[in-house]
Amino acid sequence: MPPTLGSSGAIEVRRVVDGALVDRVEAAAAKTDKKNIGAAVSDTGLPHDFSYESIMIDGNTANVYLHRQLEYGQQYYVTVDPEVFTGFGGVLEAGRWDFKTRKRGLQRRHLTVSAAGTGDFCTVQGAIDAVPTGNQSPVTIDVRPGVYTEIVYVREDRPHITVRGTGAGRTVIQYANNDLRNGDAALRQGGGPADVCPRRVLETSDLHNCWRAMFGVDAADFRLQNLTLHNTTPDGGSQAEAFRGNNERIALERVDLRSHQDTLRLQGKGFVTGSRISGDTDFVWGTGTVFIQDSVLESTDAGYISQSRNDATRPGAVFVRTKLTRAPGVPDGSVVLSRSAVWRFTHSQAVFIDTKMDGHIAPVGWAIDPNDCAQAQTLSFWEYGSTDLTTGRAIDTAQRLPCSRQLTTAEAEKWSDPSFVLGGWNPQSR
Repeated sequence: MPPTLGSSGAIEVRRVVDGALVDRVEAAAAKTDKKNIGAAVSDTGLPHDFSYESIMIDGNTANVYLHRQLEYGQQYYVTVDPEVFTGFGGVLEAGRWDFKTRKRGLQRRHLTVSAAGTGDFCTVQGAIDAVPTGNQSPVTIDVRPGVYTEIVYVREDRPHITVRGTGAGRTVIQYANNDLRNGDAALRQGGGPADVCPRRVLETSDLHNCWRAMFGVDAADFRLQNLTLHNTTPDGGSQAEAFRGNNERIALERVDLRSHQDTLRLQGKGFVTGSRISGDTDFVWGTGTVFIQDSVLESTDAGYISQSRNDATRPGAVFVRTKLTRAPGVPDGSVVLSRSAVWRFTHSQAVFIDTKMDGHIAPVGWAIDPNDCAQAQTLSFWEYGSTDLTTGRAIDTAQRLPCSRQLTTAEAEKWSDPSFVLGGWNPQSR
């Protein structure tokens, strides 16, 4: 019968050699436990602890997630109080449940992760933590088929990492991280200096929201390939990025990103190709310069596809040869291409070139707040060559927002070049 988490008792891990306690997971705190992930540090340099679930039940299996990394080359034993799981007698004898860690750490340029325990690591975060800080050489982390339930974080001083799966749907990283667990809503009342985001772009509004992403990257020259990232936060469960990238030259290739609100957030320079992104509210957003090509953007409800917060110094979000699809039940005319609060983000830019779109895209195309084009003189909502998703007929753009515009062929050709948009970076040449 499936285990049921109790409300008292603890799971303890001790060293065999001396019986020393190295970790203790308490059932009463399991749903709202805290630990540092990826050696995360705040803008002030103080460690940041993430809220997470230290005991998670999946069918007949109870998964226990410790608070810290264990030492290499050690033998440990585990005890479980009877109260931790209802109807389970516990594990009280030393040595009844024991295990060994590998003899030494790995310092290689190619690491493997396997949920089945046949790789160098069992978790993606474990492999990332093995990359030395200050790394200056390419490191590839191959993640074998399986489902990995974890929050992942890559610190700024671990650049040049590629995380590569075996295909979207075969390699899945998932977690229900969100604003209520680790973002502004969670930390607004009690967030001190240790909670403040590093590499903040918007000083007054990026205090804590970096910590709510399921997979967060503050390092440059990062690539993600051939896997699914699924933020399992339910619909209406607050802002919940599947992926957040906050540095230069971040590339996502053949990935499936799933969430509802704020699925993909990119700051700095970002590139996405051959991918699928699902969501309902601002599910492509951020202050970065972003080039997305040959991908599917699926609206799972009425709402907004993108929200670009770029300033006058850099381009915003450019979409080339994308397909705009919808989940069953999403009404006609209920989704706009992009929106902007023009009173605050005066230079927002979103560009859709050679886009195939279903009938869920509203005839007006775009949304601004306030809805007054006289206050949006520096807005760049541009479009070119939009067609119907199924027939290939040109979309009637006569009812588009008056302060949006259709590009010329020459302009569309220029903005279809990723190296032009991304300031000289060509992400397709390596």
